[in-house]
Amino acid sequence: MKRGKAVVAALALLTSGLTSGLVAGCGDGSAVSDFGTVVRGAKGTTVRAELRPGQRFSLAVPDNPSVGDDWRLAAVPDARVASYISEERKSAGQGPGSGGTAYFVFNTKSPGTARITLRDCWRCGQSSTPPDEQSRRQSGEAVFEITVR
Repeated sequence: MKRGKAVVAALALLTSGLTSGLVAGCGDGSAVSDFGTVVRGAKGTTVRAELRPGQRFSLAVPDNPSVGDDWRLAAVPDARVASYISEERKSAGQGPGSGGTAYFVFNTKSPGTARITLRDCWRCGQSSTPPDEQSRRQSGEAVFEITVR
């Protein structure tokens, strides 16, 4: 009976260590720690990037949700060229209102091209349509033309 209790205690300790290791490994609440090659863009720009098959990459745009930014992937690209993994955010500072960067993470697949559009609907809330003139002026798109060779 003592041996059974020791096994249970060892398993509980091992499980506890694994769980805390997994939680600690995420950092910043991010689901993805490898952004791969970072391709930076911004509202009103078109950026071109050439990548290799099987390469991880991220499309990055300046982001500050506290002032109204809400970046979204307009449409998933052709899955034969690039597969979408996740959207991540990294803050530039510790204080409230500090901006940061939104990352849209992908893996390249086969040779080809994909046009990926990110839209920032400024102060739109749950809607994808700007509610007023100020929101329309502040909203915009960042376009990325990805070529896989």
